[in-house]
Amino acid sequence: RHVVAQQHDRSGAPEQTDLLFHALSHATRRDIVRRTMDHPQSVSALASSYPMSFAAVQKHVAVLERAELISKRRHGREQLVYGSRESIDRARRLLDELEMLWRGRIERIDAVLADDERGRNDR
Repeated sequence: RHVVAQQHDRSGAPEQTDLLFHALSHATRRDIVRRTMDHPQSVSALASSYPMSFAAVQKHVAVLERAELISKRRHGREQLVYGSRESIDRARRLLDELEMLWRGRIERIDAVLADDERGRNDR
């Protein structure tokens, strides 16, 4: 029987963690975050950089906004997209926590295997 531990972010909300990693799972969305981290860009400027429709880029931006990886602000007639360093840092912390969890599990497996090997050698 498998038991899957639900990973929570600091707010305790597994849904927000799922949104974060779902948003980062697509190459275009990762690129949008990267491009807007230091320099905000309009949605139309972003759309001109990808071989997809404006509407498709808008959908990617909406996924990123729901995950709080970017924010949008109106600047005149344009919507500017700003990347969120805090959310990237949150993703890094969550990955660090998962790495520590799995390293601990691997160490326990190694210990069990070493004990088993010692038991075989003692026979």
